[in-house]
Amino acid sequence: MSKSEAGRTLVLVVEDYQDAREMYAAYLQFSGYQVVEATNGVEAIEKTIELMPDIILMDLALPKIDGWEATKRLKSDERTKHIPIVALTGHALAGFAEGAREAGCDAFVTKPCLPDALVAEIERMLSKRGPQDGSTRNTGPTGHRH
Repeated sequence: MSKSEAGRTLVLVVEDYQDAREMYAAYLQFSGYQVVEATNGVEAIEKTIELMPDIILMDLALPKIDGWEATKRLKSDERTKHIPIVALTGHALAGFAEGAREAGCDAFVTKPCLPDALVAEIERMLSKRGPQDGSTRNTGPTGHRH
């Protein structure tokens, strides 16, 4: 599977809860995205390096390596630090979003969220990056914090 397949945006959905992962994947596919799934932080890192998705939806509460650590590792790797990561979490506590950003997440969505709200956030993040033709993939958005 390659990112250029029909020119569709490749989204990596990292979620250990199967029902939620399958729901997100199905809705994203219905919305025209190409989707790859991972069930833990180790898979998230491996699949990101292998497939170089356009964006990652990262649950923060994951087995093996949690989403916090997986995000830190991906954002500290030259190969993957430009990929936007949207944190998915069931925690809506004040300060939690800032913690996610400090870990390297580019955006934050509280679960449960409506699938169309998730698609809107993906669109918002990708629009900040410019054209998705591959020629600007490694430049990252201006003002992007790492």
